Amino acid sequence: MYKLTSWLTFFIALFVFQMRPLQISGQDSMRVLSLNKAYQMARENYPLIKQKELLQKTSFLTLENMNTAYLPQFSLNGQASYQSDVTSVSIPLPGFHIIALSKDQYKFWGELNQLIYDGGMVKNQKEIQEKSALMDDQKLEVELYKLKDRINQLYLGVLLMDAQYMQAKLVKENMQLGLNTVNAQLANGTVFKSASLVLQAQLLQTEQRIVEIKASKSSILRVLELFIHQKISDQVVLEQPVVLEILDDSIQRPEIKLYAYQDSFWHTQNQLIAAKSNPKLSLFAQAGYGKPGLNMLQNDFAWYGIGGLRLNWSLSNLYTNKREHQIVGLNQKINDVQKDLFLFNTSTLLSQQQTEIKKLKEIVRIDEQIISVRENITEASKAQLQNGVINSNDYLREVNAEDQTKSNFILHQIQLLQAKINYQNIKGNQ
Repeated sequence: MYKLTSWLTFFIALFVFQMRPLQISGQDSMRVLSLNKAYQMARENYPLIKQKELLQKTSFLTLENMNTAYLPQFSLNGQASYQSDVTSVSIPLPGFHIIALSKDQYKFWGELNQLIYDGGMVKNQKEIQEKSALMDDQKLEVELYKLKDRINQLYLGVLLMDAQYMQAKLVKENMQLGLNTVNAQLANGTVFKSASLVLQAQLLQTEQRIVEIKASKSSILRVLELFIHQKISDQVVLEQPVVLEILDDSIQRPEIKLYAYQDSFWHTQNQLIAAKSNPKLSLFAQAGYGKPGLNMLQNDFAWYGIGGLRLNWSLSNLYTNKREHQIVGLNQKINDVQKDLFLFNTSTLLSQQQTEIKKLKEIVRIDEQIISVRENITEASKAQLQNGVINSNDYLREVNAEDQTKSNFILHQIQLLQAKINYQNIKGNQ
């Protein structure tokens, strides 16, 4: 029991250290709480949940920007240049005088482009963005899933304190019965006063133990309040979790979906690399004002216009395509290795947890048998104490032995419940 108190103190301190102070609204204190409700409220109020909405907005705006590639693109351009030589006609033509072009030339134009075919670039970029957004969102789900472990420890800690409190009250009642018996014997002069004092001291220690249990429960509840963002009454009733004992090896953790998204991401990355080498086709229209215009035989400022179809096919990607595909392939293999490692570690944990559950079941079964024996011994000790066959120290020894047995039973029951819940959380199907 005292080891248990130290354990609770440790994880309470740990959680208080990790959590930032939160302002809990002044609503009525919660009086009934279930484990699933605690999961839900902790998720809704965990600061990280706000990031999901921000990621969704960011992804939406990024996709909207990518869609603009299909809209007409307009640009304004200007150029002033001086060149060392210009085109000239040195052959004299009767009746014609060809003016030589100026070496300083000017050009200002606007151009309108309409993409017709981009080789699949925008389509694949959009798919990569969508899958990247799914990956980021699933990473948050992985982090949020870890909340369950924290809530489990807090919730089961409260259940343990409630059970220990009830046990301490029963011990107090047994002590009081023994004290009443000894006091009656003391009044009749059949026992010494020390016999009464021994039981009084133990009764006070039991009351002290009750105070400690109440304080520990209150401390755990204050931490739980931070997670669910609502006040909890110290008299709260926690529903006993119902855990379906399905000991199979199927794993449905959020990490599995993350690995699937990452594999799909790298597959699309391969498609994007291939799309870079495809030709691009677009319509264009250009209007401008310059010196010279399109007529190179006139050395004056003039308006001009050009329109047509433009083909662009960059072959420089052929230099790097093979290595880029190899890099993507290596990243896919890394993702597969990480997935296999996760499945291996998770399967190992499930196996260990199965063994733990079986062990605790057997321990609890034996605890029940020990308690039955100890209760009979305590009842016999009460009668012996009343008849003066044993003294208060003997009675106290038997009461403490029964108390220790029941305290162990309570602890083992909570540990068994935690082992079952942990098994389901490791599997990921809760």
